Amino acid sequence: MRFLGNVLATVIGLIVFVLLLIFGSIILVTAVSSQSQEVVKVEQSSILKLTLDQPIQERIEEENPFDDLDIFPGMSPMPLGLIDLKGEIENASLDPDIEGIYLELSVVSAGFATLEELRNSLIKFKESGKFIVAYGEYYSEGAYYLASVADEIYLNPAGLMEFDGLSSEVVYYKEFLNNIGIEPEIFRVGEYKSAVEPFLRNDMSPENRYQIQEYMSDLHQHYLEKVAEAREIDLPTINEISDNALIRKPGDAVKYNLVTDTVYYDQVLNILKGKVGAGDDGLNLVSYKKYSKSTRYNRQDFSSNKVAVIVAEGQIISGEGSGGFLGGNKIAAEIRKARNNESIKAIVLRINSPGGSALASDIMWREVKLAAEVKPVIASMSDVAASGGYYMAMAADTIVAYPNTITGSIGIFALLFNAEDLLTNKIGLNFETVSTGKFSNLASPTERFSEAERQYLQQSVERGYETFVSKAAEGRHLSIDSLKSLASGRVWTGSDAVERGLVDFEGGIDDAIRIAAESAGLGDDYMVRYYPEKKDFLTELLNNPMDQVNSMIYTDEQKILSPLVKQMKKLNAMEGTQALLPFQLNRFE
Repeated sequence: MRFLGNVLATVIGLIVFVLLLIFGSIILVTAVSSQSQEVVKVEQSSILKLTLDQPIQERIEEENPFDDLDIFPGMSPMPLGLIDLKGEIENASLDPDIEGIYLELSVVSAGFATLEELRNSLIKFKESGKFIVAYGEYYSEGAYYLASVADEIYLNPAGLMEFDGLSSEVVYYKEFLNNIGIEPEIFRVGEYKSAVEPFLRNDMSPENRYQIQEYMSDLHQHYLEKVAEAREIDLPTINEISDNALIRKPGDAVKYNLVTDTVYYDQVLNILKGKVGAGDDGLNLVSYKKYSKSTRYNRQDFSSNKVAVIVAEGQIISGEGSGGFLGGNKIAAEIRKARNNESIKAIVLRINSPGGSALASDIMWREVKLAAEVKPVIASMSDVAASGGYYMAMAADTIVAYPNTITGSIGIFALLFNAEDLLTNKIGLNFETVSTGKFSNLASPTERFSEAERQYLQQSVERGYETFVSKAAEGRHLSIDSLKSLASGRVWTGSDAVERGLVDFEGGIDDAIRIAAESAGLGDDYMVRYYPEKKDFLTELLNNPMDQVNSMIYTDEQKILSPLVKQMKKLNAMEGTQALLPFQLNRFE
């Protein structure tokens, strides 16, 4: 067996080595060719084309040189960075050669607040006097939310439009685990801390159903209010359209004034030509990728005063983090560096996290608290800043969130598994243990917990909860009793959190940056810098080759199992007590 293992390891090593050689060669060629390229010249009367068919996350930490190359069939599209997108839209509003934006939409994979942030950037673009035209063969709810701000919205005559409200589905694992001989051991505080429910029950608890219904209703009502405002439709009418799913064919969308007309793609191109006075072959549509290499009009002048924006995105784990996980030590180090950097006058902590490791969250909290003692620290909540994500924010001077941010979830849990039945009765493995103390074999997956061990773990979780609550109460200047009435794992929308004192103001990252600059007394004399600094793709490829290869070669067939694979990775990353959102929050598509 060892011989076979060595052979397989050698073969895999050779494959990885060959892949690295190929990728390295392509990177070198790409790097050389990119250096020889000049800045993209944007012709007069051009239109910025935004095709938002890629997942949108807070920020892209490294540029992928393969992004524009069709190397692997079925390759999953690389994500777009929200911060970069906002920057290009702002640049286009100032660019004299850009007359408008053409939004090409179908399904936009992004969170609730991400869409809000991007939508507000488009509204600001319109305020510059330039136009926005949207077109889709199919509009998901999220895609239409962006399209709704356009001057003109077009839908394919044979297309579809989803406008029937939101739904949420939770998968329960208890029976499956029972069938294979695994028994979950669960310790938690808070009736709303239902992250462990899928392992404990076969159905949804009344508390969890209530909080999901509440937050979804708030999110949907906010959505409808914004659409009604943009399309100049009264709110009762827009509610009726959604509740009764009255958009059943393309013509219905025109009838109810949700779209301007139903046209084909070639007709949209003619409409765009008319807007810029272009001839039959004279329409200049500039893609987002090309436009990002064009002349900068919104580049900020140099200043000795910096506002540092530290982006913290993903499920929280200990260590440095990678592959979509937020490393507590990594972010703590970034906060520490910003605190000690005299040129950085204020810090904005941009959080998009459902939480995770309570220990890692506490490590970051400590650095936020230390930084807030010497300079302004503003927390900006994105799609979700819940549980451990809220833990990070609560020591900041000011917390800013969008109305449709998901936050709160102040509670913790521990999830362990007893696999004795699977390993011994079903597989035939037997285990004998020799211990020196009563709790030496605590949390072993090969035998059931004793009552003393259960009490030990439950008390540990309860102590962690009291620590969480007391630090939250201190940071938010509330009494312990007042804070506990908002805790117990309860999830709140951003607007609810503002009403209850968990958040200070409604707003996005631009508002947080403005508050940070004002708090530091900088006026307009400052520059914004984002951290962690962007990585070099070649260095990351050499350091973490399989992570980079997996991120690029991700076929459509694999996407079918993607949710389950991601859930398994998240379970595997759970070490120690967890401060995690009590349900999986799907992106708004």
